[in-house]
Amino acid sequence: MVVDERSRHELYRRLEEVLGPEAATTLIEHLPPVGGADVATKHDLASLKERIELRFDRIDGRLTRVDDRFAQVEDRFERLDELFGRIDDRFATFDENLGFRFGALESGLRASFEHELRAQAITLFIALVTLVLAMAAPAFSLVRFT
Repeated sequence: MVVDERSRHELYRRLEEVLGPEAATTLIEHLPPVGGADVATKHDLASLKERIELRFDRIDGRLTRVDDRFAQVEDRFERLDELFGRIDDRFATFDENLGFRFGALESGLRASFEHELRAQAITLFIALVTLVLAMAAPAFSLVRFT
């Protein structure tokens, strides 16, 4: 027999006739609600609690493994940071050495360039003076013959 709200009400009316209103109300209130199959027992709740605890234990285990993996990744990043720090130090040393070498090379090139420029300027000056004198000699000889 399916217990629904209508059959429950009929039971209450019949109990009221036989036992009276107070006893009928007390008895009906001690009965499980309609759909009594949906009522959980203490055993059901204990079983549910146990399953939930097992599930949380598995989740805690997974989270522990994830934390371990993150710790490994963090260690790797720390080692990479150290490696990049050493590489930065090497580049700084290389830049210092290269700057010193280029400084010496630059001063040597500058002195060589100035020496060559001075030599060419002197050669050009002598060539121009020679050209002017060479051009002046015929001009003077023409003036003298005229």
